[in-house]
Amino acid sequence: MSNKQAAEDGDELRALQQLVTLRFAGDVQSIHGIAHWRRVEQNGLEIARHSGADLLVVRLFAWLHDSRRLNDNEDHGHGARAAAWLTELHGEYFVLDAGRLATLCYACEWHTDRTSTEDATVGACWDADRLDLPRVGTLPDEAYLNTAHGKLLSRHIRHRMTQGHRSR
Repeated sequence: MSNKQAAEDGDELRALQQLVTLRFAGDVQSIHGIAHWRRVEQNGLEIARHSGADLLVVRLFAWLHDSRRLNDNEDHGHGARAAAWLTELHGEYFVLDAGRLATLCYACEWHTDRTSTEDATVGACWDADRLDLPRVGTLPDEAYLNTAHGKLLSRHIRHRMTQGHRSR
């Protein structure tokens, strides 16, 4: 991706981030809100650098996957609602070719209901989300991660959390 394209993607993402924040049905300070979306983006970019995943799709996933949640509890269907909404936003807030859009829709729709994928981009998206499970007191389980780098990051998280727990 060129520097110019990265800057253009950044401008598009800022507008999208503002929209998602404004239209989020829940509390943006909740466990599925803005801090989570930022951590998922950071995790996803780290994984993508090592896996060859599509950086823009990973970034869009981070901000959209939980954007249609109605609550922080069980909310079956929030991924499908996010996928439907992102197709409405496509063309105005971001532009992807049909294949990349389908990948983003799939990643959002199935991020809580499927565990494994062979697709590097979908794997980076799902791993990025699952690596943020410590926010709810759960350590990421390598069995549910798809990328080698996601598994490595999971081991670092586990080590850091178990070492911190022992020192108390």
